[in-house]
Amino acid sequence: MSADERARFLPFALPDIGEEEITEVVECLRSGWITTGPRAREFERRFAEFIGGGVQAISVNSATAGLHLALEALGVGAGDVVATTPYTFTATAEVARYLGADVLFVDIEADSLNIDAAELRAALEREPRVKAIVPVHIGGRACDMEAIRAIAVRHGIPVLEDAAHALPATHRGRMIGTLSEATVFSFYATKTLVTGEGGMLVSADPKLAERARIMRLHGISRDVFDRYTSRTPDWYYEVIAPGFKYNMPDIMAAIGIHQLRKVQQFRARRESIAQRYTAAFADLPVRTPLGAAPGDLHAWHLYVLRLDGERLRIGRDRFIEELGALGIGASVHFIPLHLQPYWRDRYALRPESYPRALAAYRGALSLPIYTRMTDADVARVIETVRTIVLRHAR
Repeated sequence: MSADERARFLPFALPDIGEEEITEVVECLRSGWITTGPRAREFERRFAEFIGGGVQAISVNSATAGLHLALEALGVGAGDVVATTPYTFTATAEVARYLGADVLFVDIEADSLNIDAAELRAALEREPRVKAIVPVHIGGRACDMEAIRAIAVRHGIPVLEDAAHALPATHRGRMIGTLSEATVFSFYATKTLVTGEGGMLVSADPKLAERARIMRLHGISRDVFDRYTSRTPDWYYEVIAPGFKYNMPDIMAAIGIHQLRKVQQFRARRESIAQRYTAAFADLPVRTPLGAAPGDLHAWHLYVLRLDGERLRIGRDRFIEELGALGIGASVHFIPLHLQPYWRDRYALRPESYPRALAAYRGALSLPIYTRMTDADVARVIETVRTIVLRHAR
């Protein structure tokens, strides 16, 4: 590795924006229609076709908005409980609180970091007020949706999948987005498809989709696009519920239209990076992430490396500092919610309340894995990780 390479900082993540996206945004700006309009509709149509399964797609300005809309459409409200994992970003859980519902955390599987179906089954036996289950596909590997769906059906509880990491991923050969009552994807700047901010709610339930579409824009009975593009005066609308301001502007959708065309190509590149990492770290005292189940696709939004505390003389925090000093960006996914002051205090939780989530967090760091990385970048990450690990091996 040259001195110039060592001096250059490799960030944790960068979006992959091409000339197609830039041209589409410029054309959008010149069109005079920059809020929700024809491009948002086109993006929704193409996204629904990509997911398949007869779903409808509702574009939103964030995945958080999509989760909120979906729970509201499922009828979650005050006095209800939503079951989810503590090993996620706070948005997954906070949307339940928006609706006055409470959250029931369920510990994770030690290997996949996804919600543990056996723990979920036991939790539902203890808590009859659960109105929705929200599994999270951590890093892009699908949860055990077959087991989760069986539990949900037995208890008569709908499932809302937090698929912020999982485009495109599959479970038992079926695309994530076709398995449950509703699924929400994220298009945040670091995700596998980016629009800057933004997300998509998909559902094959026409009533749920209709409710979410109405609540997305102030509870108004008609889309603004319909009202403002009619050749005849058609300004009348009705507010039928106290809705939200969650619509996706055409400027964002313009990016998404072209990102969607590349998403399988992006996934393949991320997978190739993950495979190189896993092979290179196989002999080290670290734990590499699970790949997809046989026959399925892993989205590889994250590559979460876990340090073996018994065989290393360095902790996770110091490890990230040494990576940074050598010009490699890293992050942590996630700080479990039961350690966060709000959730800890509201539910009187202790660090040991969810031991597998706690154990995973203490040794976990996320390495760069994105499509703009060159082969030389990947080799540099590998060399740097190996150098640090071997320097601190017991």
